Amino acid sequence: MKRSSLLPWSALLLAAGCVSNPTPPTAVAPAPPLPPLAYAIGADLSFLRQAEERGVKFKDGGVEKPGLQIFRDHGYNWIRLRLFHTPTQLPNNLDYTLAEAKEAKALGLKFLLDFHYSDTWADPAKQFPPKAWEGKTHAELVQAVFAYTRDTIAAFRKGGAMPDMVQIGNEITPGMLWPDGKLPDNWSNFAELVKAGIAGVEAGCGSAARPHILIQIEKPCDQAATQWFFDRLLAEGVAFDVIGQSYYPWWHGSLPALRDNLAFMAGRYHKDIILVEVAYNWKPTEYRTKPAPFPETPEGQREFLAEVNRAVLATPHGLGKGVFWWEPAVTGHLRSRGMFDDDGNALPVISVFDQFARGQLLPRQP
Repeated sequence: MKRSSLLPWSALLLAAGCVSNPTPPTAVAPAPPLPPLAYAIGADLSFLRQAEERGVKFKDGGVEKPGLQIFRDHGYNWIRLRLFHTPTQLPNNLDYTLAEAKEAKALGLKFLLDFHYSDTWADPAKQFPPKAWEGKTHAELVQAVFAYTRDTIAAFRKGGAMPDMVQIGNEITPGMLWPDGKLPDNWSNFAELVKAGIAGVEAGCGSAARPHILIQIEKPCDQAATQWFFDRLLAEGVAFDVIGQSYYPWWHGSLPALRDNLAFMAGRYHKDIILVEVAYNWKPTEYRTKPAPFPETPEGQREFLAEVNRAVLATPHGLGKGVFWWEPAVTGHLRSRGMFDDDGNALPVISVFDQFARGQLLPRQP
């Protein structure tokens, strides 16, 4: 695709007042020092608030409790929340997301904000621009990403729920904001869009500490695809802090392949690595007609998470920094991937990180 003329990168940063001598997008800007990441036990609970508002009750040991409290009681220390630009059928707009982030912060949970840069799901099959951005030139999209990200981060900061980590885009191996930033044909456009998002995070921080910046793809068992993406992203001068991967074994592959790729990423990129989406079913769903790596039962689901966690902990150089379960409180047809049964009772998988709740550290594997 023919690229439109790009607004000067320095103009975006200068307009925000966040730098006086901005680094051009062809160079990697030296990131200010960030505190090291402690191990993240996380859950993407983006639908939790909606479920509870609709009257869904969650129970732990037969006792009804707020969903966030149940996870806090079992050692969870992070929440991940997705954000859509202007959703029409899904709840995850700014007001909704800010309200749940504030509840999580009040419980002492850290907060990962997941920008989809879309009005609906952005994933490997689709990366639709928000309707409000349709028809924009590349230069206008860069400006829109920057301004929207800046204003969103500022809203969370002013609302008392500043994210501790921000991911720019969701599962972006095929790019984002199609067709302008679609890969593999539009790498320069794509990199400029990602940089605009990162610059927007920095501009929205005000006096608050800069969040860690995470880039998420969905190639946890594919070293070649992982290297193709991150080698080129770094060559384009995109500066970020954390590698994120999704891991659903029925789509992505085996635990040995995951372990191999975790070791590969640690050795090649020397960055923290988090599995930001993980799930497994507690009743037969994905493996009805093929062998399952773990039984699709409550105990099999628990065993799966424990083994995935061990794999992350075993990542060389201590760079495996956490696991996030995708929508453990989900209802409807995806409930079999959640951590609660059909009556809202917590399943055995909820206890995998109980030692965190008791103040114990997870053993670091050699």
